[in-house]
Amino acid sequence: MAKAVPALRLLAQDAADLAVISAALQDAVAKIGDIRWDTHARTLTLVCNRFRWEAAGRGNKGERLRSALQLGDVSGVQARNLRRDAKGAVVELLAIGFEPGEAPGGTVTLTFAGGGDLRVAVDCVDVALADVSEAWTTPRRPGHPD
Repeated sequence: MAKAVPALRLLAQDAADLAVISAALQDAVAKIGDIRWDTHARTLTLVCNRFRWEAAGRGNKGERLRSALQLGDVSGVQARNLRRDAKGAVVELLAIGFEPGEAPGGTVTLTFAGGGDLRVAVDCVDVALADVSEAWTTPRRPGHPD
């Protein structure tokens, strides 16, 4: 019997930690309406369907599950090539990066397929990722041309 893959619960406090979260979220899909910036709480939250890379290759095409990403200490958000009014539009997350600014702050960039991105100004790296649902089998495994 295959061992169950535990739900992810990850925290990032620096660029190296953020690279781990970026790898876990590669090819996650979300609706524009599932991205929320709360100016009062100073948080940006993204709820997505994450491809479960850590469970891939076990004789199935793969699994997806709902996950939530939250960035704290957010002082500003800029969107490029993302239509915020198109709440039902689906975006695919390719990577998350960090550009240092005045320590310990900087800019976290969420890069999406098709040339869109979110640049999130943060006072420090304070990022959490948590799986929030059971996994389901998907017939499609994300692929990238070489």
